Amino acid sequence: MASEVGIRVKLTFPEALVRQPVLAHVIRDFNVIPDIRRAEITNSIGWIICELDGESDQIDTAIEWLKAEGVGVDLLGDLLES
Repeated sequence: MASEVGIRVKLTFPEALVRQPVLAHVIRDFNVIPDIRRAEITNSIGWIICELDGESDQIDTAIEWLKAEGVGVDLLGDLLES
């Protein structure tokens, strides 16, 4: 069984994804919970700094999905395992 972890990331959304429920898919499809710390969204771009919490393999899969969807993902650092 994978361990529960959290990782801090910056997600950057291009204009085509600003109005899409991307984080809802992360929660529903990967059982990864984003804890939003800071964000800025406009009509043309958006970014979110958040902590993604869940099982390490699910977080990895969610990050790969986000990248495949066109979301920029910058890893800002690991958090403690729970």
